[in-house]
Amino acid sequence: MKVSRLFRKAIGSGLAARAALLCFVVGAAALACAQGGAMTPYQDETDGVSTGGKWLEFHSDSKMTGAKKVRFEIQSDNYFREDQDYKPRVNLYCSDGKLKLADFNPGVKLPPPNRPGFWGQPQLEVMVRVDDAHYFKGWNWMRGHFLSMDKGTVRGMIGAQVFKVELPTRSGRQIAEFSPGGLNLDRIKQACDLTPKKPSTD
Repeated sequence: MKVSRLFRKAIGSGLAARAALLCFVVGAAALACAQGGAMTPYQDETDGVSTGGKWLEFHSDSKMTGAKKVRFEIQSDNYFREDQDYKPRVNLYCSDGKLKLADFNPGVKLPPPNRPGFWGQPQLEVMVRVDDAHYFKGWNWMRGHFLSMDKGTVRGMIGAQVFKVELPTRSGRQIAEFSPGGLNLDRIKQACDLTPKKPSTD
């Protein structure tokens, strides 16, 4: 009887140890994923990998043209009042070594456009801060969900330590705060032909 009880106790201890080890491995894997990459929400796109600082890099191929596509994403350090589960973010879409689109997605429904662009396209005026420079920009209003950014602001952002966007929302003016420092500039040069440039406030 004593042997039987000892045997059962040994098995129980072994199972507990294996369960603890499994929990540790799963936890470590989740932490590594959180620090080094992220799952993509898009079909046919690889999961994201860190490309320095808070930036993630995603890859895909065009099924029709075979073009090599790269998406760089950075999420803000804060949330907007309307949705505390989705942070504002900037996405840079590059194809065959060139920047095709840069968008700012606030994660909330945008108000109506408040100015026309040069060609009459609907725009929303935002205030931008890149390090110590701040200025106003009109960004193209895209279906009320995101804004198309200008290339000059993108070039300023990728070389900056501080990047902020203030815009009107349905619950008042809010600021998305980003920490873009640490981006691998060689990777973004190769994938998008982008180099940093201090912003002009003209």
